[in-house]
Amino acid sequence: MDEDVFNMQVRKFLKNVGVTSQREIETTVREALASGKLSGDESINAKVTLTIDGLDLSTDITGTIDLK
Repeated sequence: MDEDVFNMQVRKFLKNVGVTSQREIETTVREALASGKLSGDESINAKVTLTIDGLDLSTDITGTIDLK
């Protein structure tokens, strides 16, 4: 395995995950605010599950997103 190639590919994947996740969260929160589902002063719990097909990897990453 070429460590440099592997490292760059992992970083590329994670950048895509970060950008896509942020866009989805922002869109969904804005829609929830507009519909009244959220008031804008709460905290929301988030969870991402990372899996890799063919490998024994499944891990949850959790956190809280404060809106105010």
